[in-house]
Amino acid sequence: MYSSATTPTPTATRPALRPPTAAAGRTGPKQAPPASRPVAPRGVEGRATDARVVPAGRTPLGPTGRTALGLRGPETAPPVGSRLPLARQADGQVLRARRPGQPGGPERIDPAALQTPSVRAALASVARICPAFTPRQVLREGSRHILVAGTIGRAPVVAKCLAPQAVRSEYFEQLVADFHHEVAVYRAFVRHRPPVRLPRLVAADHDRCVLVMERVPGRPAARERHPVNAPTPGEVRALLNTVRTLNLWRPPTDVFQPRLDYQLEIARYHSVGQLTDRDAGDLRGLLHGLGHTPMQLCHGDALLSNMLLAPSGPVLVDWEQAGWYLPGYDLAVLWSVLSGDTAARRQISQLAQSGGTLARDAFLVNLVLVLMREIRLYDVPGAGEEQRIMIRRLYDDAALARRAVRAAVGTR
Repeated sequence: MYSSATTPTPTATRPALRPPTAAAGRTGPKQAPPASRPVAPRGVEGRATDARVVPAGRTPLGPTGRTALGLRGPETAPPVGSRLPLARQADGQVLRARRPGQPGGPERIDPAALQTPSVRAALASVARICPAFTPRQVLREGSRHILVAGTIGRAPVVAKCLAPQAVRSEYFEQLVADFHHEVAVYRAFVRHRPPVRLPRLVAADHDRCVLVMERVPGRPAARERHPVNAPTPGEVRALLNTVRTLNLWRPPTDVFQPRLDYQLEIARYHSVGQLTDRDAGDLRGLLHGLGHTPMQLCHGDALLSNMLLAPSGPVLVDWEQAGWYLPGYDLAVLWSVLSGDTAARRQISQLAQSGGTLARDAFLVNLVLVLMREIRLYDVPGAGEEQRIMIRRLYDDAALARRAVRAAVGTR
């Protein structure tokens, strides 16, 4: 139900920052690290993408029959309902996951799952800040986080803890920084309530990396990073409206921090060969024109698995990456994972271009960097045939985004 993602955040004593310019920021943790450092394991499965991105006012690119905002699905696409193998070790899987089509609701969990050493250690940490917490079921037990559903009195809650195994991980410092950032974000939302629905903070232990929050009824919009079956058109519209509402919110400038150093990310992907000299030059050219564009508050990890479809409307969870980004970052993330849903991608492209040329350019820069990250996550040794098809689609999408960037540079 509540997914877990993997950047440092300032502590309460760190001086506040104002919204940065386009070239400023801090390195986003979810971007691919340098070649000398392996990418942190993440659970990823899904398909590739097949829609187009074209700057406003330009003619469509590619063969006849393709529209400016969408492509026909390739003949090599996997059949509807198929699933792709994991590209990497999953952070943790939901125990007793329900079958496709099975109605939502809590999973039936063996009580023995509450007695594993890792879960017992997590529950001990939760008991320090919430003695009345009564565990009911383990939602996730992974190498990075443990999620346990329970109650405090009659109120349903979820406890999120850093897994004991994370202490021995080479990414321990990064995981702790991410957890501290999420705690800081939830505390900030207590003082400055955003205009979107999110779980209410119940308690938090910054030092022991424990977060207890309201358990919101609902089901994830998707359980995979790249879902096989996209949400319905009505659900997509509701999700996009929620993301757009968050992006247009302007909290006090000292509440959040920049989360991505765009110049550094371009240099990183250029150094490992994912971006050519011309690609890097085009992106830097767009960034130069965005130097005075106001940054936008984004969720930072707007995957469908981090959005719950609740009776009251969409709910955003997992706020580890929330902060200031160039406009359209959340839209770029959604575009990259909505594989095969041409209508949804068309809506996203229209939203990105509705803000004018600068908003379009910012979206394209975000999209290229997000697709580079997805390629780094998926293009790993030992991929099966279906996963290789998905990887080829990601490369096709990346090439499409590069051409759109090149066309945007040509119009300036």
